[in-house]
Amino acid sequence: MDQAVWWKNGIIYQIYPRSFQDSNGDGVGDLNGIVRRLDYLVWLGVDAVWISPIYPSPMADFGYDISDYCGVDPLFGTLDDFDRLVSEAHGRGLKVILDFVPNHTSDRHSWFLESRSSRANARRDWYIWRDPGPGGAPPNNWVSQFGGPAWTLDPTTGQYYLHSFLREQPDLNWRNPAVREAMFDALRFWLERGVDGFRVDVVWLLIKDEQFRDNPSNPAYAPTQPDINRTLSVYNADRPEIHELIAQMRAVLDRYPDRVLIGEIYLPFERLMAYYGKDLSGAQLPFNFALIHAAWNAQAIAKLIADYEKALPAGGWPNWVLGNHDQPRIAARVGAAQARIAAMLLLTARGTPTMYYGDEIGMPRVEVAPNFVQDPWERNEPGLGVGRDPSRTPMQWDASVNAGFSGATPWLPVEPHYEDRNIALLRHDPRSILSLYRRLIEIRRAHPALYRGDARVMSADHNVLMYERTTSEQRIVVILNFGPDTRPLPGSAIPNGRILLSTDPDQDDGDSGELRGNEGLVVLANSGGS
Repeated sequence: MDQAVWWKNGIIYQIYPRSFQDSNGDGVGDLNGIVRRLDYLVWLGVDAVWISPIYPSPMADFGYDISDYCGVDPLFGTLDDFDRLVSEAHGRGLKVILDFVPNHTSDRHSWFLESRSSRANARRDWYIWRDPGPGGAPPNNWVSQFGGPAWTLDPTTGQYYLHSFLREQPDLNWRNPAVREAMFDALRFWLERGVDGFRVDVVWLLIKDEQFRDNPSNPAYAPTQPDINRTLSVYNADRPEIHELIAQMRAVLDRYPDRVLIGEIYLPFERLMAYYGKDLSGAQLPFNFALIHAAWNAQAIAKLIADYEKALPAGGWPNWVLGNHDQPRIAARVGAAQARIAAMLLLTARGTPTMYYGDEIGMPRVEVAPNFVQDPWERNEPGLGVGRDPSRTPMQWDASVNAGFSGATPWLPVEPHYEDRNIALLRHDPRSILSLYRRLIEIRRAHPALYRGDARVMSADHNVLMYERTTSEQRIVVILNFGPDTRPLPGSAIPNGRILLSTDPDQDDGDSGELRGNEGLVVLANSGGS
């Protein structure tokens, strides 16, 4: 594989560190546990590991409430452990991407403790403070992402502070140049330690309306929806000034070679594309989450691919995401059979794919009893199905106690059927979904058409999607059956084709001329372009 631009050609693998591997017997994953499993990631074939937050934190939101941007929480290890992780990963040819959480800190961060101590404190303007509204009400109608008002009254100073998430997560004031420079210093701290890039949390929320106007009501809101859907996030998200800020952040990374800036941005395509920045000066990879929320059928996916490609700015590099720590597992969304189709789609679509730990073994939704719920969002809004714990359960390594994750009771329960679904078992089974993922990655690496070729949707008929990936020397056709029914194999579209891989472990050489239900094919069609 051409390694000239690793974040274009490679595959990113997200690790939720609490749940990957426990090395010290406390029931929580840690940095040394990740080091212990690096050889597995090399075997799988991924190119970069993105690690969710490991910074010092009171853990109100499990690491997304940071009390020090330049350290490691003792739960995960030490800075020396982190340096060892970077060294061991780089020694194996793996890149390391850190989560960066700039919208808010912990309410125990020293900056906020100073800010709330007095209206006259030098760091007062590092956070967003406003006088009460009429009758002592919150300053406006903004809603927390986790339910309830996004404002909390501080009795010491008589003003409200803004928190887009938990009240323990006060929002920073990114309009303050001192805040920007302090946070850019934090980026430099990790870049100097060899970090290869950052995934920036909720980057589209960083700048708020200067006038703090009320958001308009959402006419489509229903009481069965999360509280955040009550209003339309017009004034507290996706403000035009955000793009200057992202360009400044990108400039920090550009002073170091071969680094990547990834943005977490839940926006429709027409708004997402602005985050590439003027002249591509923004995030190299504004995350494309469209597959997570798409209707799972050939026609919908075909339109999504076409719309995304059409919307991309000139020179903008695409990317695809099918799962992460905030979303239901792929297998839970589309079923076990279609999880194989999802794998083939993710790893053959044009652009950088991001995998989420455990999806490669088909980890399902793991039920968490109400008395064991950890997720603060689920606790704040129970019964709405917003809980993220079922997608954050321990990695299933083998059939030993707690799936080989820990000798102690894990912080979240392990899937009950882990003895039949674990890496040690599935890696030696050529029919397993893990073997499919590994083979897909091998094929992707071996064929330039898949990791840098052009893309074109060919058809989406009878719930069968067909698209091609091409270079001047190579043409590959991908055919995906999104339904359970057998369909005629469109052989006329792949003259002289050779099947490289099927999602169906019972597939023969394809002479039957049929595409089985829930089957996907990667076909080396012929030499030459389309």
